[in-house]
Amino acid sequence: MKSSPRLFWLGVLSGGVAGAVAIAAEATFKPIFNGKDLSGWQGNPELWSVQDGAITGVTKEDPKLTHNTFLVWTNGLLDDFELRLKYRIVGGNSGIQYRSAVRSQGKFGPIVGGYQADFEAGKTYSGILYEEGGRGILAQRGQQVRITADPADANKARIEVTGSVGKSEDIQAKIKHEDWNDYLIIARGNHLQHFINGQQTVDVIDDHAGKSARSGVLALQIHVGPPMTVQFKDIELKRLKLTDKKKVVLTAGTPSHGPGEHEHNAGILLLNQCLQGHPGLLTSYYLNGWPKDPTAYDNADAILIYCDGGGGHPFVQSDHLKIIDEKVQGGTGIGCLHYAVEVPKDKGGPEFLRWIGGYFETHWSVNPHWFAEFKNLPKHPVTSGVKPFGAQDEWYYHMRFPEDMKGVTPILTALPPESTLSRPDGPHSGNPHVRAAVKDRKEPQHVMWVFERPDGGRGFGFTGGHFHKNWGGDDFRKVVLNAIAWMAHADVPPNGVESAVTPDDLKANLDPKGR
Repeated sequence: MKSSPRLFWLGVLSGGVAGAVAIAAEATFKPIFNGKDLSGWQGNPELWSVQDGAITGVTKEDPKLTHNTFLVWTNGLLDDFELRLKYRIVGGNSGIQYRSAVRSQGKFGPIVGGYQADFEAGKTYSGILYEEGGRGILAQRGQQVRITADPADANKARIEVTGSVGKSEDIQAKIKHEDWNDYLIIARGNHLQHFINGQQTVDVIDDHAGKSARSGVLALQIHVGPPMTVQFKDIELKRLKLTDKKKVVLTAGTPSHGPGEHEHNAGILLLNQCLQGHPGLLTSYYLNGWPKDPTAYDNADAILIYCDGGGGHPFVQSDHLKIIDEKVQGGTGIGCLHYAVEVPKDKGGPEFLRWIGGYFETHWSVNPHWFAEFKNLPKHPVTSGVKPFGAQDEWYYHMRFPEDMKGVTPILTALPPESTLSRPDGPHSGNPHVRAAVKDRKEPQHVMWVFERPDGGRGFGFTGGHFHKNWGGDDFRKVVLNAIAWMAHADVPPNGVESAVTPDDLKANLDPKGR
C-alpha cells in the first residue's frame, strides 16, 4: 500500500425505519466556494484567483500553456451528487471535472483525468461528456448513450446512441455567449446527466467495466490554446443517497502521541484500502479532524471515527453533536475506535449511549495497557471468519453501558490482569470501588461491542487501536472491518471481510512525529 496522491490533495430513535429513510433523503445544496478566496481549492496561483466573487482562470500569450491545467477542490471527493454553478467564458475551452483523479503535477499546475462536463466559447462542445486523459468524447450534445466495453478490446469504449435529449443546435441557442450560464451535473451510480440553463445536454449510462468511475475529485479546467478567461461562481453541492451500495465515511483525528501510537490518519487510510474490494461498500475518507467539506456526512450510511476523545473529541465541538444526531436520526450507523469512544459525561455521553450503546466515562472506565486474549467469540456477523486472538494494546474497559445492556452485544471480552486494577486514582483509572469490584468478582470486561438501535440503526465501539502495528494482525483488523460493513447494513461474508496488510503498508502515511 503506497502513499496515495489523494492524501496530498485532501483530511430519532422514535421515528422508525421509514421515518429514518425519509429524513436521510432530505440532503440540501451547500456552498463549497466562499466567494472570497481559494480556501479549499488548489492550483497555480498565477493562473487562478478570485475576482468579483468568482473563481477566475486567466491565460495569456506569454507564458503559453503546454498542458491543460486545473484548480482542484481539496475538501472532499464526489460520489453520487448534484452540482450546480454559474460559469462565464471569454475565448477558449474549459470544463468541470468530476469523479476524476489528479494524475500528476505539470509545469502549470495539477493535471487531472476523468469525467468532464465540457463547455467553451465556441458552438460545438458545450454540454458534452468528455473523459479527459481517457476515452475521449463519450456523449455528443443532445445524445442519450450507453457505454460498454468494446468486444474486441475491453479497454476501448463501445458507445451506443439510445436516444436524444434534444437537437444540438437548439441546445446551443440557449447558451449565452460571454455571459453567465447555469450548469447542473447529476451523477447517480453509473447514470450521468448534464444540464445548461435548464436544458439537458446529455444522458449517459456508463457500464464500461473497469473504466466507469464512482468516486473522485472535483476540478475546474483551463485548456491549452489562445488566451482566455473563465469564471465560476455560486458553486453548490448536494450529496445523493447511494442506491446500489452502502457508503461509509471514515474520519481521522489530528496527530497525537508518539510515533506508532494514535496514528489516526494512517489507520484510516489503511482501513479504507482494506475495504476497497468489498462489493457492497463505497468509502470516502477525511483526514486531520472534522471535515471541511460541509456535505461530508450527508449521504453516509455509516460514519467511522478514529481520533482523540474527551473534551477535544471532534463530535463534541461546536454544533457537531447536533449534526451527527441528525444523521443518526436518518439511520446512519456510527462506529468509534480507541480514544474516540471517550466523550464527556454531560456532553456526548447521552448521545453515545443512543448512538453506539456505550462510551468511556471518566472516573468510571479504565484505560490500562495490557495483553488481552479473546478466546471465546460470540456468533455474530461481526465475528465472521475471526479466529481467537490476543493483542497488547491500551484496551479500555468498564464502559458505561445502558441499563441491562439493552441493545448491546459484547464482541471482544477478556479478563484484565490484576496489574490493571492497582492504579492511582484519576479520571482514566475508574475509582477504587470500581477496581475492587472488578478484582474481587473477576469479571471479564467488554472491550468491543455492537449496538442495535430501536430505529434499526447500528453502532459499535472498539477500544483497541492505540498501537498502529496491531492493524497488521489479521483477526484484530478483520473484526473491525466486519463491524464497519455490518453497521452500514452491508453484507458481511461468511469468512469476514478479507484483506492483506504488509509491513510496508503499515509504514505508509504515518504522521511526521519526530523521534
